[in-house]
Amino acid sequence: MIFSRALLGTDKKKTKLSWFEYILFSCIQQGWMNCWYSFQNWADLMGNNYSEYALLKDDDPLDLCILYFWDSLEDEIYPKLFLESLLQMCDDIATGKEEVIPMDDVMTELKELLGEEE
Repeated sequence: MIFSRALLGTDKKKTKLSWFEYILFSCIQQGWMNCWYSFQNWADLMGNNYSEYALLKDDDPLDLCILYFWDSLEDEIYPKLFLESLLQMCDDIATGKEEVIPMDDVMTELKELLGEEE
């Protein structure tokens, strides 16, 4: 039950969305997918089918199912300019305009600064 999904209907080489693409793929398609996830969670709540929601031994499946239901009602439709800025950032990384620093290097440097051993 993870609600993050790829940005639907976008070409990886584009950095600008037309209004048609934005409305069709981001607003309408994402909106219907959110409705579907909400319906699935509601059906699991009404049918007492929430045993699979517990990830850890101490988790209460009913509480997690209720949490996922309320979370599925949140709007995941983002503004067009925000989506275009994300596409631009991805393009900058892919074309080499932005330097990508591996996380291992960052953690090694952080441990050296803090004086911690491996």
